[in-house]
Amino acid sequence: MSDVREPEHARSAMPEGAAPALPNATSLLTRRTAVVVFLAFAFAYFFSALLRAITATLSPTLTQEFALNARDLGLLAGGFFFGFAAIQLPLGTWLDRHGPKTVILSFLAIAVLGCVAFSLATSFVQLLAARVLCGAGVSACLMAPLTGFRRWLAPTAQLRANSWMLMTGSFGMVASTLPVQWLMPAFGWRPLFLGLALAIALAMAVIAWKVPGGEVAAASRDTARGYGEVWRHPYFRRMAPIAFFSYGGMIAMQTLWAGPWLVRVAGYAPLEAAGGLFAINVCMLCTFWSWGLLNPWLARKGWTTDRLIAGGLPLSFIVLATIIIAGPSAGAGAWAVFCMTSTFVSLAQPAVGMVFAPAVAGRALTAFNLVIFGGVFVIQWGIGLLIDGFSAAGLGGLDAFRAALTVFLGCCVMSYGYFVLAKDNSRQ
Repeated sequence: MSDVREPEHARSAMPEGAAPALPNATSLLTRRTAVVVFLAFAFAYFFSALLRAITATLSPTLTQEFALNARDLGLLAGGFFFGFAAIQLPLGTWLDRHGPKTVILSFLAIAVLGCVAFSLATSFVQLLAARVLCGAGVSACLMAPLTGFRRWLAPTAQLRANSWMLMTGSFGMVASTLPVQWLMPAFGWRPLFLGLALAIALAMAVIAWKVPGGEVAAASRDTARGYGEVWRHPYFRRMAPIAFFSYGGMIAMQTLWAGPWLVRVAGYAPLEAAGGLFAINVCMLCTFWSWGLLNPWLARKGWTTDRLIAGGLPLSFIVLATIIIAGPSAGAGAWAVFCMTSTFVSLAQPAVGMVFAPAVAGRALTAFNLVIFGGVFVIQWGIGLLIDGFSAAGLGGLDAFRAALTVFLGCCVMSYGYFVLAKDNSRQ
């Protein structure tokens, strides 16, 4: 491991025991090149996030056209994350072996095929298969840049780049709401997915043009190691439960269940619900932008990732409990606050990456991403199953939603308790 000393403000942003960056990591990319590379990756991630979140906006249309119940809708939305999660482990190995550029271009080609297949689907099974394909195809859109940032950037720059990549994702989610709702009457949902296929193909061209290839990716190549050291690491294990429930749950609510709540519980019309989702995603965009600005200042003040999560994440539990109690009175504003207060857990992702050496960054980040998106799949589908189950047991629509979200809240609280109480032996 390198003996290079990180600046004090950089070390304070990292968890105890974090591995130092590559020697002269900031010199691997000039500032101008780093900005161009970020923008190229961000362009692809924008469409990845739009594709991820579009189900919430289309849920009324798809429910009517394919006669979907809550269980089917949850499975359809979760299918994206199943495909996403299923590919994470081989993805990490390929990122470490071949570098971010080669891997993301290969996977985006699958996403193009998935979008075309979704636009042509005539049954629920075909929709689900195409959705799984889409999830697998965009599975590298965040992991590839984060792996590159771990190799090429200093720690505080990694924290900022991570937050601003997530901000770009929020741009995509914003685009998946009102803009999609406005385009639907003119074009319908099938041509929209053909348009997404073309946009992703354009993103591939930008990455092929602007992102460095093997000559930079090879700087820390080490493919001899497997995933054992990742799974065994105490810090990874400590973060995994909150990643599964709180991070995965935030995405599950933002990309699916906030929409049905607004329509079925709060009484929004479909266009109003799309406007509510638009507002939620704008708030998330601003939140991640703010994290990117604040992270260097917080690092200088000694606010570590662990301290921020421990102090801030419980706010999301309070907000969710308020939503459950308020019922129909809890509209888009309440869900926006829930998602915003949940973003404390997003700081865990770059922190986990920095615990490991750059040569293992791809595997560490994708393993953590597997936990997150496995959580999204389980929570999206699980809440649908719970709603249908509680309804079958005799609860009304509102009470079934409340009961399902109460189970989810309990899981989040327990995972936070483990995070707080688990002994962190990650010091090296």
